[in-house]
Amino acid sequence: MGNAHLHSIHLHPVKAVRGLTPREAAVEPWGLAGDRRWVLIDDGGKVLTQRRQPCLASAAAELLPGGGVRLSAPGMEPLTVPVPRPLGTVPVEILRDKVEGVPAEDDAAHAWFSSWLGIGVRLVHMDDPATRRPVDPEYARPGDTVSFADGFPLLLTTTASLDALNTLIARGDHADEGPLPMNRFRPNVVVAGTTAWAEDDWSRVAVGEVTFRVAKPCGRCVVTTTDQSSGERGREPLHSLGRHRRIGGKPVFGQNLVPLSRGTIRVGDPVRILDR
Repeated sequence: MGNAHLHSIHLHPVKAVRGLTPREAAVEPWGLAGDRRWVLIDDGGKVLTQRRQPCLASAAAELLPGGGVRLSAPGMEPLTVPVPRPLGTVPVEILRDKVEGVPAEDDAAHAWFSSWLGIGVRLVHMDDPATRRPVDPEYARPGDTVSFADGFPLLLTTTASLDALNTLIARGDHADEGPLPMNRFRPNVVVAGTTAWAEDDWSRVAVGEVTFRVAKPCGRCVVTTTDQSSGERGREPLHSLGRHRRIGGKPVFGQNLVPLSRGTIRVGDPVRILDR
């Protein structure tokens, strides 16, 4: 484990949309700065993800200074959307949580995504992640909060575990679908220099100057079967994870993290296992 280090950082300004791979990122209590602070909702306030709209994988969002985003998608003119003023909120239903968000002020943002998807949607920003949404109380400590991520501030994966999973896929019924790239799992931090599945035993880790609590393994869904370039779906990795990597009855890959401190993480930072 002496060579464990931060291999890559992944930031997703708009949930479900293609992310960025910066060389460094600030860590806030609710996740990486700028990560999943924007989300799309339907007319009923429910969050849209690749579970329902796999084509979101082919849209992209660039994070701008101040927290705004520049949107792009096939066949669409790019659009810049600033952070809205907190003039009012709308209800947002994300998984089992009901929170409040601030809609983009310019109707062009809603129209842009609605035109591209062919359904009525709104683009919403989380103005105050320190108060809007607590982490699942079953795994949280007092004061733990999260952005519009599925449930936890960050997701960690390792290159060794992906290699091991791709070996399982190559030996399975859908070998033609592999090897899969890491972006299928939409992590925030990817660690190299470990053994496969070593992260199963971690309970507290340090990445550079920042420490994290490992909350729980990440149960995986149909999004992992979605090609993050085309939006097309297959059977893997859920088929192989279901056969070889079930914890608590769910296929798992990666570990959910909660920051214990603030700071900046950088590609190449050493990763230290503080507690198992």
